[in-house]
Amino acid sequence: MTSLVLFAGAAAAAPVTYKIDPTHTYPSFEADHMGLSTWRGKFNKSEGSITLDKKAGSGTVDVTVDATSVDFGLDAMNEHANKEELFNTGKFPKATYKGKLAGFKDGVPGKVEGELTLLGVTKPLTLTINKFKCMPHPMLKREVCGADASGTFQRDQFGMSAGKDWGFNMAVVLRIQVEAVAAE
Repeated sequence: MTSLVLFAGAAAAAPVTYKIDPTHTYPSFEADHMGLSTWRGKFNKSEGSITLDKKAGSGTVDVTVDATSVDFGLDAMNEHANKEELFNTGKFPKATYKGKLAGFKDGVPGKVEGELTLLGVTKPLTLTINKFKCMPHPMLKREVCGADASGTFQRDQFGMSAGKDWGFNMAVVLRIQVEAVAAE
């Protein structure tokens, strides 16, 4: 869940650091509701940084999501999601994703191999980068990179097993649309 994320930078030999733009970053998720429908939610607050050495084909991702900002578009569900049986934000207000950019082709990463920490539990999670682009930001006059990434995890492995006894599928699809701007 976490904002999970990704980037490429200038063709310089040294790593470039990018700051995640929280107004253009959208960590979202999809989860089963009794096999009847798919619930979709998002997190309204995230922050972090990405480093990238395009020439060397390496980089890192470090993202923190404010779990209290969970938003299903339904106030009653938002309130329920913050309770102990789901995100338990009173005890675990943040989720994190840390990883390494990998699978480079022509200077563009194809995936992030990392770890998701949710409810105090850390597990491996690889995100596939489905779309990636860097360009000069027209207003800031610095490079901006954007990506669309996704991955799937089993929420009960993090201690979030609400509904499992009623047949809820524990698989959660995490989708992250992210933009980050090169640091000054």
